[in-house]
Amino acid sequence: MNRDGELSSVPPFPSEYRTSGLLLHVTSLPSPCGIGDLGPAAFEWVNRLHDAGQSWWQALPLGPTGYGNSPYQSRSSFAGNALLISPDGLIADGLLQPSDADSQFDSNKVDSNAVDYEAVIPFKYRLLERAWTNFKAGAGKVDGQVQKKDLRLAYDDFCAQQATWLEDYALFRALKTKYHGAYYLDWPDDLVQRRPQALAEARQELADEIDQVRFAQFLLFRQTDQLKEHAHSKGINLIGDLPFFVSPDSSDVWAHPELFVLDERHRPRFVAGVPPDYFSAQGQLWGNPVYNWDALRATGYRWCIDRLRSLLAHVDVIRLDHFRGFAAAWHVPAGAPTAQSGQWVPGPGASFFQAVETELGRLPFVAEDLGIITPDVYALRDQFHVPGTRVLQFAFDGHADNPYLPHNFVSNTVAYTGTHDNATSREWYEELPDDQRRNFWSYLQRAPGEAADAAPALLRLAWSSRAAVAIAPLQDLLNLGREARMNVPGHADGNWRWRSTENMLSSPAFEWLQELTESSKRRVAPRVTA
Repeated sequence: MNRDGELSSVPPFPSEYRTSGLLLHVTSLPSPCGIGDLGPAAFEWVNRLHDAGQSWWQALPLGPTGYGNSPYQSRSSFAGNALLISPDGLIADGLLQPSDADSQFDSNKVDSNAVDYEAVIPFKYRLLERAWTNFKAGAGKVDGQVQKKDLRLAYDDFCAQQATWLEDYALFRALKTKYHGAYYLDWPDDLVQRRPQALAEARQELADEIDQVRFAQFLLFRQTDQLKEHAHSKGINLIGDLPFFVSPDSSDVWAHPELFVLDERHRPRFVAGVPPDYFSAQGQLWGNPVYNWDALRATGYRWCIDRLRSLLAHVDVIRLDHFRGFAAAWHVPAGAPTAQSGQWVPGPGASFFQAVETELGRLPFVAEDLGIITPDVYALRDQFHVPGTRVLQFAFDGHADNPYLPHNFVSNTVAYTGTHDNATSREWYEELPDDQRRNFWSYLQRAPGEAADAAPALLRLAWSSRAAVAIAPLQDLLNLGREARMNVPGHADGNWRWRSTENMLSSPAFEWLQELTESSKRRVAPRVTA
């Protein structure tokens, strides 16, 4: 509070901060089980960051994914992705035997550089079913000691503490399985409308399936807590990612239809997207339902604040995806073939952040303020001292006032070479028009180089900038090309699959990163949370 008793926001990165880190999604970690998880490779990754003098690990959203496996189309704002559960952790907890994982998955049949979701999903769920069966039979350890009762008590305590979202999510997932993955709007109308008798009958019929969903979330949260504790012991802070919108086929919309702009059949009247921009000439049609901000405001934004609080239990700072949606979002009539017919509709604005700050006492956020940004978005960001995002790949159009050029940065900024939505910096340079290539080398005051020189040059530029935090995707540190791209916006297939290998994480590039970090005076920072 200031002297007048008003809230006085402070940025999550104090002015003396000069730190850096890497962006890597958990699924992109190496693993013998076809997908990165919260097991040994994640702990080794934290150690690697520590040894390279970094302060931050930024990951993509960790919610349960649906169609397309996009982490930005989660089945729940509160649940975690069960595919991230580590079999090693289940073995350590006495819930599986080592042979359970070895006998059910042949790592020689999958690509070590990409996630094969068709192979991974059934494998992981078979393991979880085995762990659940063993848990019901009394298996379990706590801290390496056989303590069946303590693990059961921990599970019961978790279910009680998380009941406000867990009960709806567990029933939602059990019903999804019963109806063979169908969109919830295609379920029987009594379930779509959440009539009490239908819900009670479903809970009775699917009791074991519901318990198994609860159990998977318990395991996931347990492993997440262990990884966070290890990260903090190594001086690594965690940046999480919160999608602005929620998936139309999610427990969020099913359980809280009043919070979204839906018709009487619970179908979206408008869907989210963005108008034509850098990524798409026709705009992007995301398909998410849009919020009923009047209804949310009437509750003091309770559901939104619960959503933030839930993620902050696992991370230190949250990247607010699509920050401009808090000022205004692009609403497209449901059924429109492209996003071009949409219009800007005001968001909650300052009242949202005032409510959050009152409730949480701080605003530990980074604004993803990319795309078509109008002055009201910058004003909202700056009113609450939320650090903005600057992506160097957008900088070299030849205009000296380009906000992505480092000489235009303010310190309360997170600078990126690129993001999960961008090409890798090597691919970016290969596709860059000749005039922008010339601008790039001219800005660096260097003779033109080759494609292999671009990513290291962007890292040096980000690390030497005045931004409080500099971050690069691991792909850019390793100077990888188009084969390592994570996502192509507007393309539904083939995304979110890239994986690193153990050899990549032993690259000499990490020693180079440590030297760059030291020469740029980006020191390991203390934790940003109280």
